[in-house]
Amino acid sequence: MIVFGGRGILLDVEGTTSSISFVYDVLFAHARECVGDFLAARRADPAVRAAAAGLAAAAGLPAGDLTDSDHLSRLTFAALDFMNRDVKETSLKELQGMIWRGGYESGELVAHVFDDVPPALALWSDSGLDVRIYSSGSIEAQRLFFAHTARGDLTPHLRGHYDTTTGPKREAASYARIAAHMTLEPREILFVSDVGAELDAARQAGMATALAVRPGNREAGGVFDHESLASFAEIVT
Repeated sequence: MIVFGGRGILLDVEGTTSSISFVYDVLFAHARECVGDFLAARRADPAVRAAAAGLAAAAGLPAGDLTDSDHLSRLTFAALDFMNRDVKETSLKELQGMIWRGGYESGELVAHVFDDVPPALALWSDSGLDVRIYSSGSIEAQRLFFAHTARGDLTPHLRGHYDTTTGPKREAASYARIAAHMTLEPREILFVSDVGAELDAARQAGMATALAVRPGNREAGGVFDHESLASFAEIVT
């Protein structure tokens, strides 16, 4: 049990609110299957073109146009390579979010959350806590995810979202920026994640921390000891 008397809760997604297997076996698989056709079909969309240009730069590819079949093939291969290696690249995450939008809106994708998550989010938000998400997935992808869960739309319980545009999840400065944006002292925020290095960074920034222990999670790693929990019901506010 974790007794927390602060004013804000910041949550990771993969391995914390939701299973790692859903992210890798469903979301990533959907993006891998659709990325080539998506780039070709949406090549005139400015947002898609911008994400494609960012991805090309990150992959070390020369600038090109999506109407060029060779460039499109190289870009598709780069996206697949980054996804297979789980590279946390902002342009790729933006592209994935746009791909997933179609899947959620068609009903092909329904986001998984652990059973304890919806009641905890409702309890926390109803009690006045500022609950937000910090994930390597894009902000758009996060909003889509929590709007289309198997337990319904959970976005009314969330006041904000952060992604890698705020900064890397393993750097203390990122958590300091989030605390400042939330207009709270870091010590007033509890960060929950399944990754020890992320928790270490949050602790260095002054936040309270908790390690999520969920089915299928990997070894957490990290340097500091963080109190663990198997359910959000173990957080007493």
